[in-house]
Amino acid sequence: MATTLNPYLSFPGTAAEAMAFYHHVLGGTLDSSTFGDSGMGAADEAHKLMHAQLETEQGHTLMGADIPDGMPLDRGTPQVSLSGDDELLLRRWWDGLAEGATIMEDLQQAPWGDLFGMLVDRFGVLWMVNVAAAPTE
Repeated sequence: MATTLNPYLSFPGTAAEAMAFYHHVLGGTLDSSTFGDSGMGAADEAHKLMHAQLETEQGHTLMGADIPDGMPLDRGTPQVSLSGDDELLLRRWWDGLAEGATIMEDLQQAPWGDLFGMLVDRFGVLWMVNVAAAPTE
């Protein structure tokens, strides 16, 4: 039986906007349902996302939801890492995520030889992007 490990981000009422943004940046297919769709939650929270799932063409899964009122949740700083050797794709994702973001470290040569950058997007999620250096022979 196969298993997966997926980031699941919680938002304070901005999940629909955030997940639509990630869908725009990362591509793929986004499915979502609200508390109202499921008949759960208070009437004034019916519009909030109970669950959203983004499946990218590369096989990545990112999930998210709104935090219901009355459910205290210390979000801390949610973090997601994107890495690999497809520099064009990772740079495209970096550029998309950087819209409205606070850049912590520009995407640039890192001491370990890879390209690396860190930003906090406009939804408060910290993204680390690492492009593996081409192997030297």
